[in-house]
Amino acid sequence: MDPAVDPAAPPVVAPVVPSAVDPVAEPAAPPVVEPVTEPVVPVAVRPRRRVLRTVGLIAVAAVLGLVGGTAVGYRIQADREPTALPALNQLGLAYPAKSLPKGEEPEPLSAKEDHQAKAEGDLRKLLLPRPAGARADGEDGWESLSTYVDDYTQPDAALEFQLDQGIRRIATRAWRTGEHRRVEINLVQYRSGAGLGAWNHVMDQQRNASGEGRAGSLGEPVKGSSDGRYFVYPVKREAGFMDSYAARAFIQHGDIAITILMSDTRKIAGNEIRSLAERQLGRL
Repeated sequence: MDPAVDPAAPPVVAPVVPSAVDPVAEPAAPPVVEPVTEPVVPVAVRPRRRVLRTVGLIAVAAVLGLVGGTAVGYRIQADREPTALPALNQLGLAYPAKSLPKGEEPEPLSAKEDHQAKAEGDLRKLLLPRPAGARADGEDGWESLSTYVDDYTQPDAALEFQLDQGIRRIATRAWRTGEHRRVEINLVQYRSGAGLGAWNHVMDQQRNASGEGRAGSLGEPVKGSSDGRYFVYPVKREAGFMDSYAARAFIQHGDIAITILMSDTRKIAGNEIRSLAERQLGRL
């Protein structure tokens, strides 16, 4: 026995130091980390007044530029010398500029080719001749204006209209064939330069023809003309009278208005009035 050890003394117990890896020991609480927030930088907002002010300045600058450019242009034009206008009668514009050598001049138009020469001649010679065996009926040759307007429902108004249009002369021819077939052709000529006398006359007649209840159409075109038309009417029946058929043609050729009237107690075919109108137009 160790004499240094007292058997009566209590045993010395060494204190228990917990180990760092003791599984019984509670884990240490995680450290509290404060969140790091970045400083908020305020966004600068451009005032609305500044935007409107910029737009206004641009508009004012555009207006000033336009006004200034116009003023400068007027100023430049005002400082220039005036340009003289050409003469109204320029004799040097005749064609050709120089006369052709003798013997090379073009041949003058014949009376057959010169339509104006035809119109200035005897208008009665341009009327279609009466068919063989046809009988003259009514005027044949020149017709007075008073006699011509008597066929209108309002002679006074027709006379005033014709005078306003510059009527010049009237050539007429009428005949009968068979029992009741009658044909009348009028060539009404108007003064050149007086207006559109022939055209107005033809258009007025065509409107009246297409407006009648028994016309029923706007007519058919006449070959060889720009605005000529012919009309074939349905039969007209009245108690106590024979059946009545009618056909008409209205054509304008230069300063001449062609009027063709056809009537019969029998039906008139469209090719009859059309052929008559084309042959009369061909003579002009």
